[in-house]
Amino acid sequence: MATLRDIKRRINSIKSTSKITRAMKMVAAAKFRRAQERMLALRPYSDKMRDILSSLAQPTGEDIHPLLEVRPRKTIEVLVLTSDKGLCGAFNANVLKHASALVKRLTSEGFEVSISTIGRKAREYFRRRGFEMREVWTGFSGRISYSDAQKIARNIMDGYIEEKFDELILVYNEFRSVVVQEVVEMKLLPIGGIEHDENSEMKDFLFEPSEEEIFKRLLPKSIEILVFRAMIESQASEEAARMTAMENATRSAEDMIDRLTLEYNKARQASITKELMDIVGGAEALKG
Repeated sequence: MATLRDIKRRINSIKSTSKITRAMKMVAAAKFRRAQERMLALRPYSDKMRDILSSLAQPTGEDIHPLLEVRPRKTIEVLVLTSDKGLCGAFNANVLKHASALVKRLTSEGFEVSISTIGRKAREYFRRRGFEMREVWTGFSGRISYSDAQKIARNIMDGYIEEKFDELILVYNEFRSVVVQEVVEMKLLPIGGIEHDENSEMKDFLFEPSEEEIFKRLLPKSIEILVFRAMIESQASEEAARMTAMENATRSAEDMIDRLTLEYNKARQASITKELMDIVGGAEALKG
């Protein structure tokens, strides 16, 4: 049975942990607000980029852009986006579970699967399981920049053009709300769904140097924007998940403190009662 000193020591230890988790929740909340502002500012730009591409007709009679070229699928690359740090609940576990199931399914269907990762958690997960990774990027959590997204986007575009793989699927957490982050499986390459919209308001504009040239320049830019958006969405989801996890941890610590305090009071009351009985017993013995 635990002594009063042991129970008191546990209470003090849990109180210290509670202070840490409460502070981590506040830090995560501040980071989440900044990430959410960047995410909400980027979403309209990303959506407008897709609208502009659909408003520009792919020129007929010319060579198709390499990023639009659809080849027979032999090798499929899975790009997995996680965080560098933990303590964010099931945020990373959900992505890794989904990515692992996707790799298993593609392999069972007879495709060769190539894996690239963004984030230390994804790298460690696949490395422990003996997977060879084509590319690994780490160190972006909390300080994502557009240049980082450009570097990753150029790498995967070069890999596709050089036919290192025939399709690329990105797996990441998309932000829905503070308590809901949904795992998304998005095909990045080859670029699909770019169709000319005859009713688009862009058709009355003059383009310089030309619609064809702008179209060719915007295709790589669209991949950069999609990668950047996924990274920003993932960061907002990560901080929201961490904020929720730290709130739950703080609440659990407080509940544990209440239970231990009750146990401490009961043990102290039992100790006092025992001492009183010993005193009374001693007094009765002296009378005898």
